[in-house]
Amino acid sequence: MTTLDLTGLTARPSQVWGAVRLVPLVRDEPVADLRLHSRLYGDAAGPVEVGPRATHTSYIPHGFVARWTDDSPAAAAYGTQLSTDGNAAPAATMGLRIHRRMARREARNRLRFLPMSLALEGYLGLHFGGPAFAWEEWSQRAISGWYGWHSPHVEEAYVGAEVSGLADALRVFEIHPDQCGVMVYAADALASAFVVPHPDDYRALHPTLLQDLYGELIHHHVTLMPPVQDFRARISDSQIRSLAHLRTAVAEQEHAWTHFHDTTMAAGLLEDAYTWQSVHRMRRFTLSRFLPSFRPHQENHIGEAITDDRGRIAYLKTFRLSETQVRRGRLVSRFAANDWHLANTADELGVECNELGLRMSSAGFNFTLRRGFVERYREQARTRIG
Repeated sequence: MTTLDLTGLTARPSQVWGAVRLVPLVRDEPVADLRLHSRLYGDAAGPVEVGPRATHTSYIPHGFVARWTDDSPAAAAYGTQLSTDGNAAPAATMGLRIHRRMARREARNRLRFLPMSLALEGYLGLHFGGPAFAWEEWSQRAISGWYGWHSPHVEEAYVGAEVSGLADALRVFEIHPDQCGVMVYAADALASAFVVPHPDDYRALHPTLLQDLYGELIHHHVTLMPPVQDFRARISDSQIRSLAHLRTAVAEQEHAWTHFHDTTMAAGLLEDAYTWQSVHRMRRFTLSRFLPSFRPHQENHIGEAITDDRGRIAYLKTFRLSETQVRRGRLVSRFAANDWHLANTADELGVECNELGLRMSSAGFNFTLRRGFVERYREQARTRIG
């Protein structure tokens, strides 16, 4: 497990619109031999084949295409591309577009992948291979059923266009000349981090933030919370004697803001240790997804990244989990760590088996237990209370 390393990226002063705060990220040096562009898919639902008799269905308005080169020549960004399909379904019906795998190689130096769907697949399929042994609590029907041992896993999210104020913020805020990313905050709660290799890529992909997915917590924050405070730099004129003094004071203010952002505002994202899974190799680059340690009552983010041969982030996109999603992930992770043995998991969590069974039921995982298991412990609990 390792933390996120944003070496080479620097946070610039934030821009505020209502409850939305955008923090630009600029690069010391762009990644010239990896470029991204967007591919629009329209409003059709997007089932993705992730294995035999298994699909992941999501709203997929766009995909990213990564293009890499061996020698880092100068290259222009592709930009967002829109194409018409003469075989598209009528507007009155729901069209379907089948994607074969989350990440698919389209050419020798070109890879198409579905942003955030790659990371969400990692969360939705978290340890869902089932137990290695058929313990008493698990039924053979659950282990060998159509969906493996679990029913279809469903989570909810909001598209960026539904996040109040985000569209206006993206439209009016300034894009820095060297900007390669942005941190999106809702009522100063980190909603998402987005990083690309090159400033031209960011300018082309900036509007896609409205098509990305955001958690329910963020949607509620911008809807219910008041406008956030704008952090303004204040320089005392008593110590300014020349332009050199002014430049030094400005540099100090910028450094103070960057330090405050990285150590305070973004600490929940940068200090957690993540479990990484490699998805695809692209010469000196690796496309991966990561899961958090599922810390209760703290920030937990899932995401996907492209790193170079030195581990530096070239591309990054994150999604903040709700507290309910964190509890589900923690329960499943602890079960998997104990090879799905109910008693051993209960001992690790410091609870009784009946309480753990009720937790599984309240988290929506009661279908994983043998029929009658939760009901039996509920009846025992009622008897003790009575």
